Amino acid sequence: MRINALIVVLLTGLVAATFGFGIYLFSQLVPDMRASLGFDISYVGSITAAGQFGYLISALLAAWLTARVGGGWVILGSGAVCAVALLWLSQAHSVLLIGALLTILAGTAASVFVPMVDVIARSVAFRYRGMAMGLVSSGTSYGVFINSLLVPMYAPQGEWRSVWWIVGLITMLLAVAVVLVFKKARLFVCPSDATTTNEPTQRIGISALMQPWVLTVWTMTFLLGFSTFPFQNYLSSYLRTELNFDVAYTAQIWASIGFVGMFAGLAVGWLSDRIGLRVTMMLVYICVALAALILVVHPAGYWPLVAGVLFSVAFYPIFGLIPAYVSKMASNAALAVTLFGVANIMQGVGGMMGNFCGGWLASANGSFVSVYVAIGVVAVVLALLTLRLPGEERAVQKRESTAVAGS
Repeated sequence: MRINALIVVLLTGLVAATFGFGIYLFSQLVPDMRASLGFDISYVGSITAAGQFGYLISALLAAWLTARVGGGWVILGSGAVCAVALLWLSQAHSVLLIGALLTILAGTAASVFVPMVDVIARSVAFRYRGMAMGLVSSGTSYGVFINSLLVPMYAPQGEWRSVWWIVGLITMLLAVAVVLVFKKARLFVCPSDATTTNEPTQRIGISALMQPWVLTVWTMTFLLGFSTFPFQNYLSSYLRTELNFDVAYTAQIWASIGFVGMFAGLAVGWLSDRIGLRVTMMLVYICVALAALILVVHPAGYWPLVAGVLFSVAFYPIFGLIPAYVSKMASNAALAVTLFGVANIMQGVGGMMGNFCGGWLASANGSFVSVYVAIGVVAVVLALLTLRLPGEERAVQKRESTAVAGS
């Protein structure tokens, strides 16, 4: 049990590194890096687009590799590549090299997260997977918190390279710890050779991918990206340019989102193990709908802060609840990884389309209100789609019947 808990902690750390350092640190260091290297703001947009492309490609590649070499190797390789890229950024002077490294870092975020379904399924008991994936999904907030400590300490003195060096060193230490712990837990054993499961290696057919619950999960991940990514991306613009809140209050809202996110994943994951994943997902979508409703109906006083907290309670845990559900419902680990790999692609595509449509709506209406109306509607649709999902009790009964038949 102790080593299983350590595995979950290391996975959380790698999510903090690949998402928190690899994706979100750059946005905090953009002013300092621009002042030093002289690249145009339009280049930042190009890097962001390239990062999305790298994420989508890596999600596909990670699903393919995990089925062949195992999630342990894919996660270790991704963590090591992330560490090298972060350290390299501390020495980079070419803007093209920086763009390439940031694209690779976005890719490692996908290639670390997708195989976690396999590793969690092999190392965490069935009943605790919601809590485990909930904690792992909150890893991003820990990375962002570390960024918020390091950037003010080094960036004002023009030492932005030191920030990349420190987070790269942290990630390298995490990768070394992964080698030691995963080896002890036999997570580097190829799935086809593993003796920790009685399930035979199965070929994934089209019928397994076309199950109604699978299509529903893919639709949900698309809509999640479509709604939650624009919620974040347009929040500061809405608060400051349309509602005329000052920088300090906007920063307070973001700080609250990050702080609550550090604990939301574990708390909501714990709740899901007790009341069920479907019910918990519905509560999470209701939180998103309420947050959007506040920003539409009464975005005044402390209410935008309440909206930020509600969004944080939903945003960080949901990306752990869905893979936990997939790991419980899929008949074998290979199928779970494939399904979750496609789900990550759908999420990325949904995020890109949501950001585009959100910008178009705001421009066409001259207000961000319509954006948050749309987000609220999508959150309600997500709650309704959750009703179509079969309960994970079905998977428990199927496993029990299989075990009885096998004996």
